[in-house]
Amino acid sequence: MNVGIFGANGRMGRVLIEAVQEHTAAELSAATVRDDSPWIGMNVGELAGIGKQAVNCIAVNALSPAQVDVMIDFTLPAALDNNLAWCVKHKVPLVIGTTGLSAEQLNALEQAKAHIPIVFAANYSVGVNLMLSLVKQAAKALGETADIEIMEAHHRFKKDAPSGTAMAIGHAIADELGRDLSQCAVYGREGVEPERDQQTIGFATVRAGDIVGEHTALFADIGERLEITHKASSRLTFGRGAVKAAVWLQQKTPGLYGMNDVIGLES
Repeated sequence: MNVGIFGANGRMGRVLIEAVQEHTAAELSAATVRDDSPWIGMNVGELAGIGKQAVNCIAVNALSPAQVDVMIDFTLPAALDNNLAWCVKHKVPLVIGTTGLSAEQLNALEQAKAHIPIVFAANYSVGVNLMLSLVKQAAKALGETADIEIMEAHHRFKKDAPSGTAMAIGHAIADELGRDLSQCAVYGREGVEPERDQQTIGFATVRAGDIVGEHTALFADIGERLEITHKASSRLTFGRGAVKAAVWLQQKTPGLYGMNDVIGLES
């Protein structure tokens, strides 16, 4: 199938180029950059450091729906609106890995799912999605007595905090316990505070160096604690997952899907 990439010059865009090229069922047919980007005309293989390929970067406004069977978007929230609108207009399926979306953008996805099939996930790692299943089990067994904290670390360039994956972990735990994360989440502690409320879910964020992505869900009770941790050592893990989702999306009916659907895990 012919796969296109929005934002091919970004950190994840370059990874996606490599991930598509190595997948036996996918072929990179289009790679877009901003309409005013100096990368227009750059060969995608040279951009990604994998050797010259048959595709050059083009401006978004030069993209034709005839070029692609599916698009992948790991850009910034500011670019998603136009990319989503383009896919809806041309009935092109879309895989979205952009995090930090607003409530309005999440609502736009709900509207778009009536027109095209979309895979939207905070994280495209198979291991992370298995982790989301495991934290639900831990919450069911320990959540009524244990203190729950979520720690995450990423590279210095990541802009949203906590990460989309950390928020997905928090929502998975809160939903299992019947709590509203918007009401029970604690995003920072400083100074002298009252004793910790066991009903809260804490978040701790680190931004440093070139950390690809680390997430830990901590369930701490008196006398014991359980830690469920995932560590990514290469962004190619996420790229491969996104391409897997793109291939899976072919021939799917309009709707909003997640990585659980792609890899066959129960929600």
